[in-house]
Amino acid sequence: MSRCRSAVLAAAVAVLAVLAEPAAAAAPAPAGTPPFAPAADAAITPGVRMLSPVGDGAVSTCTAAFVFRGGDTTYLGYAAHCAGSGESMGLSGCEEPALPLGTDVVIEGNDGSRTAGRLAYTSWGTMQERGETDGARCYSNDFALVELDPADVERVNPSVPVFGGPTALDTDGTRRGEPVYSYQPRGGGTVVKQGRSLGVSAGGLFHRVETVPPGRPGDSGSGYVDGDGDAFGVLSTLFLDGSSTNGVTDLAHALAYANAYGGIGRVALVPGTEPFGVRT
Repeated sequence: MSRCRSAVLAAAVAVLAVLAEPAAAAAPAPAGTPPFAPAADAAITPGVRMLSPVGDGAVSTCTAAFVFRGGDTTYLGYAAHCAGSGESMGLSGCEEPALPLGTDVVIEGNDGSRTAGRLAYTSWGTMQERGETDGARCYSNDFALVELDPADVERVNPSVPVFGGPTALDTDGTRRGEPVYSYQPRGGGTVVKQGRSLGVSAGGLFHRVETVPPGRPGDSGSGYVDGDGDAFGVLSTLFLDGSSTNGVTDLAHALAYANAYGGIGRVALVPGTEPFGVRT
């Protein structure tokens, strides 16, 4: 089962008008980052498929965003709603049921292999444990981390396939009209989405983007970079207003929240080993 949250535009805009505090300063990639596999040979990269159990034998299919590192641990990021345990798939992460930490998440490698990671952080579960009451954050903070088995780290490369990067973590959001890019595998091939930002809302917590092609169910969790290759977001929402646009969780804010309240220490984006460049 592919997942992507859906929203009626009027309701989403009303909630996202609430302001929130800016993101904390971005941390550089942690010292001691392990040597990674060559980008061309890596089985685990941004864009691999992530399969999470959602009950009664059903599985949600989503997409990895970027590689992260904290201490001696390597993570793949994706959307928290991909690790939701219910079927209602409403908008508020402060109300929707979340899978427990430690749940196995299957990672489908670029080489066709399958390995299991462990759900280590979910913004939905964390916000519920904290009793989060910020409405904008409840609707916009959609981010999770899956811890990789140490034996799989040598099979990882943090570069985004096709166009390289990310170069760094974006900390100032996107302005209206700014170029945006994303990558997903589809049907044995690859899709590079290109488009523009339609601006941010909720005090920078949420971006609306317009790309060709737009994101669709199964693309949830995939990462977005700006024209400089800086990672700014994670695909969260499909809008049902006929525009074929998508809602993207701001990564800097989401990562700051994880670092403040996630209980797994400080985690940082790992830049790609390949230079960023748009290839059409």
